[in-house]
Amino acid sequence: MTPFKLLPCFALLLFLCAGLHAQTVDDGIMVAKHNLFIGSFYTNDSWDHYWEGHLNRNNGNLGTVTTQTSTWYVDYGVTDRLDLIASVPYIWTRASQGVLHGMQGYQDMTLAAKYSFIDRPITRFGTLKAIAVASGAFPLTNYEPDFQPLSIGNQSKRVSGRFTLNFQAKAGWYINGSSGYTFRDNVLLDVPYYYTNGQFYPTNDVTMPDVFDYVAAGGYRKHRVLAEASFAQQRTQGGGDIRRQDMPFISNHVNFSKVGMRIMYQIPKARTLTLQFAFSYIPDGRNIGQSETYTTGLMYTFELHGRHKK
Repeated sequence: MTPFKLLPCFALLLFLCAGLHAQTVDDGIMVAKHNLFIGSFYTNDSWDHYWEGHLNRNNGNLGTVTTQTSTWYVDYGVTDRLDLIASVPYIWTRASQGVLHGMQGYQDMTLAAKYSFIDRPITRFGTLKAIAVASGAFPLTNYEPDFQPLSIGNQSKRVSGRFTLNFQAKAGWYINGSSGYTFRDNVLLDVPYYYTNGQFYPTNDVTMPDVFDYVAAGGYRKHRVLAEASFAQQRTQGGGDIRRQDMPFISNHVNFSKVGMRIMYQIPKARTLTLQFAFSYIPDGRNIGQSETYTTGLMYTFELHGRHKK
């Protein structure tokens, strides 16, 4: 995905069942057996300053760059220990100044399997879970990748592995740590050459660096309310910086630190319907926009084989 957007996989922000069980690829919550979640999430990401390498600057030819994402999400609990997840985002981009035109369209489909291989009390105060996630993503349309920062993605197929540890206390508070590594496939451009990282390449085949990330979160989850604060970092395993006064390139080195919060509330008289709001901000980065991101969502839960007994 384009470096100048908070990745929609970071916008897969929460999915829950009748007891307000949030569920994401990097949290410690598993979906109940035979529960199906269907949700829609809207994300608005905007920035007017960005890091050109380590230099924080603005650009009058761009003004404020805004990316809007509408994500459809499906999550099914095969068993109490195995979840299957799919998501599809539709993305719009625009710049408030200059002549560059925005783009829009369906981006990449993400498919994931989430398996809890440890789930047991470790003290009288709470439960420890250890979870492994395998996921993959592939482009749904033939969108243009080499038009940063207004492209809707980078056309790279991806495979990821993730490991998560979670401790949930009986009193309601929890802590969560998750790290993942993403392998990215090469990208073919429509031009026969490119220039990046101080070197000319007489080919249209771009090698995409892999990505490592981690997330630490903590908060309170009980009854109808969830409140969480989080800190995340991404480190790209290679790539070059944006050249001075140049456009970003799809294989640029992209690092960032991100702070965030989310609040979820289950509607009392509609126990399978939950509302969510999330906010995140990038205070430090490299070759990425200094963005603020807002996400709102609505999720409905279906119990396909009768009420699940806990």
